[in-house]
Amino acid sequence: MNKKTFLIAFAASFALALLGGGLYRQSAAADISNAAAAASPLLVSPASATEIFRGDISKRQVIFTFDAGGSTESADRVLETLAKHQVRGTFFVTGEMVESHPDLVARVKAGGHEIFNHTYDHPNLTMVSDEGIAEELNKMKKSLESVVGTSSMPYFRAPYGERDVRVREVAARAGYQSVYWTVDALDWAVGRGETASRVRERILSSLAPGNIYLMHVGDGITGEILDEVFTSIESRGYAIVSLTQGL
Repeated sequence: MNKKTFLIAFAASFALALLGGGLYRQSAAADISNAAAAASPLLVSPASATEIFRGDISKRQVIFTFDAGGSTESADRVLETLAKHQVRGTFFVTGEMVESHPDLVARVKAGGHEIFNHTYDHPNLTMVSDEGIAEELNKMKKSLESVVGTSSMPYFRAPYGERDVRVREVAARAGYQSVYWTVDALDWAVGRGETASRVRERILSSLAPGNIYLMHVGDGITGEILDEVFTSIESRGYAIVSLTQGL
């Protein structure tokens, strides 16, 4: 190899190394950012859309949230348990649920619980256009206002937990902040063989300040174990609070 050929080859190799290094650093930076987000109460996206997935970790308290978008199998027992333990709960409700079960939603409100937006008909928002996302949130908001006179703002939870930066940005422009969870209790997975004992253990073994627990009103497990779970959590010196109380 003559000197000119060597210099050309060296320059090309150096350029590829720089490019590869740049790609690696971008990937590594993303991994670091994601890891930092997992340890922080607020997940900040590159577009500054924020997402809550943990509450205040300085206090010995946890947050229980209940998604409602289908059946109401555990609804009565959830409300009874919240009242028994004098806990203010947080419900993410679909517009269709509001319209099909107005009496239940009215009871949730009368119990002093928080009701926030879970879209109108529970789509995967990552597959919906910007306009469609805004319409899903607004339609649910109008349903809730018409039934119980309560606004669904300023929080929403994406159905199935399916959201990305675009979804969060569109929601933020509509006045909503995304709320995810720290621990999915998997109470909804009865059809996959999930059991009450495993759901109970999943909650209690993960207990930590600021945890946001995801549960549902549409399965039987939640109503079956919630009273016992609350009693055990309180016996360990934890308070159980709503989303707004726990941030």
